[in-house]
Amino acid sequence: MAFSSGSRRGLALKNKGKRRRSSFGDFVSKNLNLTILLLSAILLIGALLHYGIPNPLSSSKTLNPAKSRPIRKSAGGALTSSVGFNLSEAKVDITTKGLYDRIEFLDIDGGPWKQGWQVRYRGNEWDSEKLRVFVVPHSHNDPGWIRTVEEYYLEKTQHILDVVVHALLKDARRKFIWEEMSYLERWWRDASDSNRKNLIKLVKNGQLEIVGGGWVMNDEANSHYFAIIEQMMEGNLWLKDTIGVVPKNAWAIDPFGHSPTMAYLLRRMGFNNMLIQRTHYEVKKELAMHENLEFMWRQSWDSDESTDIFCHMMPFYSYDVPHTCGPEPAICCQFDFGRMPGFGYGACPWGYNPVETTSVNVQERALKLLDQYKKKSTLYKTNTLLVPLGDDFRYTTVEEAEAQYRNYQTLFDYINSHPELKAEAKFGTLEDYFQSLRAEVKMNFAEEVDASVVPGFPTLSGDFFTYADRNNDYWSGYYVSRPFFKAVDRVLEETLRGAEILFAFVLSSCQKSQCMEFPLSFTEKLVAARRNLALFQHHDGVTGTAKNHVVADYGERMHKSLQDLQNFMAKSVQVLIEDRFDKGEYKVDRLTEYEHEQIRSKYDMQPLHREIDITEQKIQAVVFFNPLEEVVNQVVMVVVNKVDVCVMDARRSPLESQVAPEWGYEKDKLSTGRHRLYWQASIPAMGLQTYYIANGLAECEKAKLTNLKVSHGLHSFTCPAPYECSKLEGDNAEIKNQHQTLSFDVKHGLLQVVKQHKNGQHIVLGEEIAVYSSWGSGAYLFKPTGEAESVVKPGGILVISEGPLLQEVYSYPQTIWGQTPVSHSTRIYNGKDTVQEFLIEMEYHVELLDYVYNDKEIIARFKTDINNERIFFSDLNGFQMIRRDTYDKIPLPGNYYPMPSLAFLQDSNGCRFSIHTRQSLGVAGLKNGWLEVMLDRRLTRDDERGLGQGVMDNRPMNVVFHLLVENNVSSLTSLSSSSPRTPSILSHRVNAQLNYPVHAFLGRPQEISVLALPSKGFSPVAGTFPCDLHVVSLKVPRPASFFEPSSSMEPRFVLILQRRGWDIAYCKKGRLQCRTLADIPFDVFSMFKDFSAVNAKTSSLNVLHDGLEEFGFIQRTSRKELTGVEHQGLVALAPMELQAFKLELRTYK
Repeated sequence: MAFSSGSRRGLALKNKGKRRRSSFGDFVSKNLNLTILLLSAILLIGALLHYGIPNPLSSSKTLNPAKSRPIRKSAGGALTSSVGFNLSEAKVDITTKGLYDRIEFLDIDGGPWKQGWQVRYRGNEWDSEKLRVFVVPHSHNDPGWIRTVEEYYLEKTQHILDVVVHALLKDARRKFIWEEMSYLERWWRDASDSNRKNLIKLVKNGQLEIVGGGWVMNDEANSHYFAIIEQMMEGNLWLKDTIGVVPKNAWAIDPFGHSPTMAYLLRRMGFNNMLIQRTHYEVKKELAMHENLEFMWRQSWDSDESTDIFCHMMPFYSYDVPHTCGPEPAICCQFDFGRMPGFGYGACPWGYNPVETTSVNVQERALKLLDQYKKKSTLYKTNTLLVPLGDDFRYTTVEEAEAQYRNYQTLFDYINSHPELKAEAKFGTLEDYFQSLRAEVKMNFAEEVDASVVPGFPTLSGDFFTYADRNNDYWSGYYVSRPFFKAVDRVLEETLRGAEILFAFVLSSCQKSQCMEFPLSFTEKLVAARRNLALFQHHDGVTGTAKNHVVADYGERMHKSLQDLQNFMAKSVQVLIEDRFDKGEYKVDRLTEYEHEQIRSKYDMQPLHREIDITEQKIQAVVFFNPLEEVVNQVVMVVVNKVDVCVMDARRSPLESQVAPEWGYEKDKLSTGRHRLYWQASIPAMGLQTYYIANGLAECEKAKLTNLKVSHGLHSFTCPAPYECSKLEGDNAEIKNQHQTLSFDVKHGLLQVVKQHKNGQHIVLGEEIAVYSSWGSGAYLFKPTGEAESVVKPGGILVISEGPLLQEVYSYPQTIWGQTPVSHSTRIYNGKDTVQEFLIEMEYHVELLDYVYNDKEIIARFKTDINNERIFFSDLNGFQMIRRDTYDKIPLPGNYYPMPSLAFLQDSNGCRFSIHTRQSLGVAGLKNGWLEVMLDRRLTRDDERGLGQGVMDNRPMNVVFHLLVENNVSSLTSLSSSSPRTPSILSHRVNAQLNYPVHAFLGRPQEISVLALPSKGFSPVAGTFPCDLHVVSLKVPRPASFFEPSSSMEPRFVLILQRRGWDIAYCKKGRLQCRTLADIPFDVFSMFKDFSAVNAKTSSLNVLHDGLEEFGFIQRTSRKELTGVEHQGLVALAPMELQAFKLELRTYK
């Protein structure tokens, strides 16, 4: 976007020197003292109005990533807070939607820079200030892609790090950057003491910079924000504890598109600068034309301007050497000295290869390289230029490293010794570059510049999906590739989060040295689980874009960690619910009472429910763990092998229950012979609750048998015993609960219409299962040959199950193939005061295992009658929503977007249809009222992006959606408004319960006679949590050192909270009794009732920077005393904000 000459943000920094003063400037200069006095008074009044009267004590100035916005005290100790309101649109210079609206996407050939234009410069741009070039050597090391992470380490990465340390020690002018801590930690374990010391020395003296410092360079489309925080924290903490440094600058050259969520998380982790590469080539061109490739990236909902982070976007096709020195790759390739004979990287495809730089050719070579530098510089605002020097797995040998460093140093020496060239070139790091750039900017601005602000650059909001690297090749296929493992990723994520919570409570309960054995025995496995989740966030892991054996390696690692976490959770349940620490029973081998209700036999198998087998006069405990911060009332389910059972609560009071057949996925054997037992449970926030299943207890009413209605078309059907089946008559069928009625097309087994009982409104949903034929698609690209074709024909099997708690429609459809790759269940629940009663649960079982599905990509589509004007909203990383417009000027694959957890569409009257998912998939809204989600893809071809194979390793899998139809209760902004949209309170709760489900643990069968006393529960949360406040994480970041004496100096627990942004046009009670919101400050110290939270202080999200304010330290043991303390530990979070707190958590016992 072009800027007027009077705009400060549009100020051209090149060839300006000091800014020309206007007549106003002359007045200011002549009346300087008066001006300063007036400005000071205005600023003071503004500050007092905004922040209130400051406290008499203030801490010294330290890094505060959140700019102290989350916690703010006013006069008298009270805190200001944000009342419920819809988010305001951030004021920015550029939006990515605006870019897409303006760009014509014509893919015009630009000559040597094919995706740009013929770049020229006048030659006088550097007359007053020379060009400063920082050449940044790097090696991009994928933790898994063509080889596994361990294979890469042994074959390449260990040698690269050895070579880099050796090369940098030879010459202090040499620099290098490194990103992936997964590899650095692996190398550290093998490295000699001298190599370790040398690496630390190089980091401390600035020759080697650790950039990003995450465990991996994570994907930004599929990864959930919880997992991103985890992988960044794991890497950053290892780096700080081992090397002693904290990363300042982020480097993301290979994720396939970029998310503003990543920018926000980095900013809140204390980063001020970031670099990105893979954005749509037309977007790069548009930004480059106006020198806007560097910008302040701001969140679209941030009207306070507190989330800005300085972002550098690389301008060209790739991050390899041919595409980084300048706009002409044929020339830049000649300066990739790793391509000289003997290093194995191959010759330049343009026919002109690098040669050794000598005294004979240095002038010609230096001028040719400098010409590229100067051309590249014209695309940016400043005279400071960044030139990466590297590629995948480079610098593997000493000879290669010497070739690069030696030749470039010769070129630099020539350039630097000729002042008439008006340039200075040298090796540098990201820190060197950003420091130089900020120094140049500061010199051009008279006022003091805050560290987090870089004036003179545009502000930008929005995301950079969907990525296209050339032509009409859109990278939307990886949103769905390997969906089975995308689902495992999220199961591991939520299981890790739950295990971390239980681990924190177990450690808090452990007040004696004897009880250390159990939690300490798990620390190594806990750290391994964190790292295995972190590893899969790699941009070739969760994306599904690795070789088959690499995917298997990721799967094995996640599977092992899932088993470890579930075993630990089962033992923790026994400790917490039976007070084992109080009884002096600390031995791990004694904690065998419970086992997790789900089991996976292999890394690539669907989880199975353990079967409960209760004989006559027996009883079995089922303990539920609720990982959420709110009480969960929910219809729960376990699998039993007989129907003559009943359910009791912890006090032995009988409960209403329902038993239904468990459906399978084989046409000739739809019933598995097992039964699903349902009842409504209530589980305390972050707590445990016990229920009992009994057989032969006279005072306990048996579970009610489900009634079955069947339409089996051309197929045979055997009614499962002991249920009664009746014939389903007519072409339409219904199921209903107290809130809605669902109508189905019986012949096709598909949902058609939802009727809402409250207002009588009928909403057409028009479910369709369809398939794209794709001859060019691969793991990365989605390239269909045409529109999707419906695959369902009349004549399938449809079974309706009706009971007091559950209504279900199970469909085994007839398809165009004769086989059935997709069967599905649609369920509604009849709970009381539950989130479930408002949603529609859809579970698709997908099996693309046969050759007939080759080069097919299968979708579930909903053709609603909601007039959304082809606008819908999808989530970014489970953290925020973003508007999606469907563009005719972009091909179909470019209108597909990532959907990690939610998409919705709505009309101008506020009728909203939402699809919640518990795994990352791809979503599109191609026509008015349509919303489709891709379920799986089976592809025979490689899409020529380096993988060298298709995607044929499909696994049977289940995809679960929670659908929600809502109507607004107050006015809302029009569809054309660019204001940020957010889910409703109810929608947030639906998403939370889907993505963080309750865990069930099965006890051992016992005689009924032993059940004398009510079972104890575990209910750690005091009172009611605000409905819009979410506990992202409660964990012990450094578990191995928890009991070390030195660890008591620093709070050992971390609590991360998020205040969700929610749409006030929809019911603020979430259609349930939502009692409180975070409009008023929340007391962290009073959060728990059996534990005291003390010594709390704010922290950055990677827990490496403490905030400006410690907000209280209370040494109390009585909860009653705590309630009398005013304004201590109060937290006021603005909507959307995340905040971390370090604290101590101790039991009162």
